[in-house]
Amino acid sequence: MPGHVIGGGADIATTAEAPVTASAMANQPIAFVAGMEYSDLKTVVAAKAGVKTKADLRGKRIGFTAGTGSEVYTATLLKSAGLTPKDVTLVNLRPQEMLSALAAGSIDAIDTWEPHIANAKKTLGEAAAELDTKGTYSETFNIVVMRTYLDANPALVEKFIAALIDAEVWMEAHQDEAITVVADAVGMKRDDLAPIWADYVYRVRLDDRLIEILKTHSAWRLESGNHPPGAAMPDFSKVVVAEPLKKVDPARVTLSWK
Repeated sequence: MPGHVIGGGADIATTAEAPVTASAMANQPIAFVAGMEYSDLKTVVAAKAGVKTKADLRGKRIGFTAGTGSEVYTATLLKSAGLTPKDVTLVNLRPQEMLSALAAGSIDAIDTWEPHIANAKKTLGEAAAELDTKGTYSETFNIVVMRTYLDANPALVEKFIAALIDAEVWMEAHQDEAITVVADAVGMKRDDLAPIWADYVYRVRLDDRLIEILKTHSAWRLESGNHPPGAAMPDFSKVVVAEPLKKVDPARVTLSWK
């Protein structure tokens, strides 16, 4: 999506954190104007693998998806458990391939996002369990524009942000209807979406948690070599532009660097 914004094919992009860090490291003149949603990535383990804590992942085969938040989550999870990638066997799978691999016993754990986690727990029942990894790493969705576009259209960007806030407020007040609308839009069964709805945190904001996620993702890029030549940790205070959101609702901007 940011590629379309950078190339001029779109004015406003909804994007996860990976394209933001790639663009920032390539010194693209992007303006990160708001985060709008985040959800934790999660781990499901095969019950027979005997994994009760994240330290028990040592020696296990873990399914992850390279080049996505799943890879960053996996690296962050291992580090937090005092493990390195050499202490485990990492198996690169698409999220939709993970359940069958876990069921077949070719891997011991999966690191991914919803609804794949809920599907695995529902399908495998007692044969699988979710590991407590809350707060390890969240996938985010954000609003990004080019600085030239923002400079030329500040009022329009503010109106766009205001509309997102209106949608957020409506979703909170009409949760049942919101679940139905989203399930229809993404082609999911409503009964599959309803139990995991609360895992998606819809809040238009600019806060320190968001910056931490961008920094964690950038650190992973620098450690893994997945970055443009000569890249360094971006100064996100030069990438994030808080003014539009501040004008619409200043209480939603809680950055410590202000």
